[in-house]
Amino acid sequence: MHPAALWKALPDGRVSCRLCSHFCRIDVGRRGLCGVRENRDGALFTLVYDRVAAANLDPVEKKPLYHFLPGTTTFSFGTMGCNLSCSFCQNFSLSQPPRQGKPITGEQVSPADLVAAARRSGAASVSYTYSEPTIFFELMADTADLAHGAGLKNILVSNGFQSRQCLDALAGRIDAANIDLKAMRPDFYERICGAKLTPVLKNLVRIRELGWWLEVTTLLIPGGNDSTGELTDLAGFLAKELGANTPWHISRFHPDFAMRDRPPTSPEDLERAYAIGREAGLRYVYVGNILDADRNATFCPGCGERLIEREGIGLLAARTVGGRCSSCGVSIAGIGLP
Repeated sequence: MHPAALWKALPDGRVSCRLCSHFCRIDVGRRGLCGVRENRDGALFTLVYDRVAAANLDPVEKKPLYHFLPGTTTFSFGTMGCNLSCSFCQNFSLSQPPRQGKPITGEQVSPADLVAAARRSGAASVSYTYSEPTIFFELMADTADLAHGAGLKNILVSNGFQSRQCLDALAGRIDAANIDLKAMRPDFYERICGAKLTPVLKNLVRIRELGWWLEVTTLLIPGGNDSTGELTDLAGFLAKELGANTPWHISRFHPDFAMRDRPPTSPEDLERAYAIGREAGLRYVYVGNILDADRNATFCPGCGERLIEREGIGLLAARTVGGRCSSCGVSIAGIGLP
């Protein structure tokens, strides 16, 4: 157990957690909605500061980040717990047990241990991922500080439901982010995710203001968030509010957790969503969780040349020079492109 950050005491012994946009008011002896922050005698503590439940060396493209240090590896880790309750969660064995009152498990490690492991692995960055990094903020913040000191970049892979205070506390610590924009309808967030849409939209704009490299992912769920009207609104928001250079990853759904009553996303629906993104003016649209070389490649927004090819989640070939198209010289948006 470790003292939590971003909370304030209330006169009646409860605490007001200021970490995410639920703003839980937690009674003595109880935990917030995430299941990993507990009120002990009027003070808030995190239960996952030293409980890493998953750690791996991944291609950065797996996050997915296609325009940030492509071709490098990232040391990825996460704890148990999440502040959302998505019915379709594809990492539910990590995210949901604490919310259900089940034991919090994981290997006991320190921020220094994690950064040392990242350096030994040869990674170019550390990724806070797998469950929801917001709920292990204290571990993430301390690790991020040490990672920067060791010359590593920091990546946030998140549902984007932080409080403004939390985002601002991460301002100088995070270099790149992939944020899930799960839908463009408030009802979907409330019924399916146990959250609200508006804070996520505001946070996406704030992340752009903070200067982090930003990519966005949407899991396309048949009959859930895949109508042409909703996808048009979503792609339009990305293009208008975040900019046409914001990469959009459209990910194929497969039945999981509490949403096993519908089929995987069809290739035709993925192609329809891809076309909607391109029609909205987005220059970099990708399709994931399915083998599709054409929809996984980066094309020059100037001349249309196929510049960066990927196989699965790995970089296969690049025809760029210093981040520019080798044919017409147009600059390709991103950081650390070949």
